[in-house]
Amino acid sequence: MSYGVSMVDVIRPTYRRSGTPVNKGKTYPAEILTPDEVRALAVQCSKTTFYGIRRRALIVMLYRTGLRISEALALCPKDLNFEVGAIAVLHGKGNRQRTVGIDPGANPHIEKWLERRETLDLPAGAPLFCTVKGMPLAATSVNRLLRRLAQSARIAKRVHPHGFRHTHAYELMMEGVPMPIIQQQLGHASLATTDRYLAHIAPKQVIETMSNREWSP
Repeated sequence: MSYGVSMVDVIRPTYRRSGTPVNKGKTYPAEILTPDEVRALAVQCSKTTFYGIRRRALIVMLYRTGLRISEALALCPKDLNFEVGAIAVLHGKGNRQRTVGIDPGANPHIEKWLERRETLDLPAGAPLFCTVKGMPLAATSVNRLLRRLAQSARIAKRVHPHGFRHTHAYELMMEGVPMPIIQQQLGHASLATTDRYLAHIAPKQVIETMSNREWSP
């Protein structure tokens, strides 16, 4: 599968203490990661250490489910059902609940993290992705981690948690997955939201039409 798509995704402005927006009107590219780039990120994570195994599992979770970072960090082990390939998202946007799918190829990475996690003396109710003391991870720390991994992997694109959601949506669209299924997977309130989302990220008809043109230099 070939990518090379970089559209525009508008980021909500953050504010200084004075109330003045820091990045008012600023836009960032919704840069789609290729499978090889995702693998390159994973390679930067150790296969044997606590932190490396957790990082790999989190990257795989974001990439193969398209979850928002807040949704992924709110998961508990009980929310995962590998037998049917389902994950219960109990705290989605607007506190809505939904069930998302996850493919079998992602399971070994997450199962390995669950095995390592079970060796820790964690408090009851500790989230799936937690510290050695069972504390939840912060989304800001995941952002910083992904930037470091991208730099180490020599990936020039902006790599951030929501970028995996963009990539997931793009891949589903290019694979021909029906729009209502993509809507449910992403947790959009309406089909119109999904349509607008994909119109910027995955203009499938445009890409396929242009790629089918022929030219011999």
